[in-house]
Amino acid sequence: MKPSKYNCFVSYNSKIVGCNALKNSFIILEPELLELYQAAVNENRINDFYEIHPEFFEFMTKKGFFVEDKIDELKKVKILQKRIDGKCDLFHLFINPTMNCNFKCWYCYEEHIKDSKMSKEIIVSVEALTQRIIKENKSIKRVYLSWFGGEPLLQFKPVVLPLLKIISEICEQNNIKFNSGFTTNGLLINQGMIDDFKTYNVDHLQITLDGIQPLHDSIRFISKKKGSYTEIIKNIILLAENNLKVLVRINCTDETLKGLDDIMTSFSALPNKTKKNISFTFHRIWQIESALDEDVSYYINKYNGLDFNVSGNLNDSFRDSCYADKKNQAIINYNGDVFKCTARDFSLKNREGVLNPTGEIVWNNTFDERMNIKLKNKSCQECSILPMCGGGCSQIALDNIGKDYCIYDYDEQKKKKLVLDAFLSRVTN
Repeated sequence: MKPSKYNCFVSYNSKIVGCNALKNSFIILEPELLELYQAAVNENRINDFYEIHPEFFEFMTKKGFFVEDKIDELKKVKILQKRIDGKCDLFHLFINPTMNCNFKCWYCYEEHIKDSKMSKEIIVSVEALTQRIIKENKSIKRVYLSWFGGEPLLQFKPVVLPLLKIISEICEQNNIKFNSGFTTNGLLINQGMIDDFKTYNVDHLQITLDGIQPLHDSIRFISKKKGSYTEIIKNIILLAENNLKVLVRINCTDETLKGLDDIMTSFSALPNKTKKNISFTFHRIWQIESALDEDVSYYINKYNGLDFNVSGNLNDSFRDSCYADKKNQAIINYNGDVFKCTARDFSLKNREGVLNPTGEIVWNNTFDERMNIKLKNKSCQECSILPMCGGGCSQIALDNIGKDYCIYDYDEQKKKKLVLDAFLSRVTN
């Protein structure tokens, strides 16, 4: 037997939390037991460890902390990654109906193309794509349609509503589950739209706030004299009252965090049946270099303690990998260009394919490279949290071709925090 290369130990409340990232298991130890384990490993006396404490040894083996000598754990990680990202029972289709937007947030990386709109010809091609995917992939049991952009609700009637109807009918005819969701600024939502949402299985909307009202209104405004905060809050509550799930993404800066109490007050008095439909996530704006992780963690814990559903970033980006890592996923831009990642602009240099009139996606070399790029970074291959972190998403791997990199800056404390956060999220859920 040998110790797994994916063991990590973190101090917590005078105890030790042990994690085996490959087995996805956690144990709680007294410090003395960790010392016993470490002595056996450091001196290569695993058999002595078994003789001294057979029950503890067998328990740790069951949890994956010891493995057979012949086992190639990195190979097992690679097999698991291929199975996760190659999952074939779900087809996740993103559609950008337009690249126009009714706001101009300073941090937005997308170009606002005023007259952009998905044509009737592209709509027909998207219909053909859905038919083709279902016909050629007999394993598909579910289609999820995500709306992005631009602001997708700018083209709700001419593009969104017809495609919702078409794709939901195709799925119904083929006995396939269909759901849909929006990433939207939330300003244009009304009861009529919500009724259509419920008709066509829209089950999730992500809406962003940029801090308390004065700050938000200085970034997301209708005109110089009229902000959007009050209207968006009203629409979030209206969605929740209609039993639709809303993820409120709060963009974090040093200034935003100071006003979080005021933001949460907007929702604190809601009845529980409404409040349960609203969840919150805090994310640092990517252009901001301030270290906000500790402050964000503080507020996550604070508001969870006040019965809000609050979370931060994913603790396990390997098993819950990015949508862009999945083979059965595509983003169809309004003009028929095809992409994989929504976190990069939809420019020609980032295009990974094109949708032709028959509904076939003609992928380019970047797509092929993306599908085979993960887990090749040497630093990642030797890291104890690889089966939890995954070395980041396929886009990060593409951005770092030929480089040795670590998404946690080779900082062991950051890695241990990931492990501890994963443990705490498990024991509190």
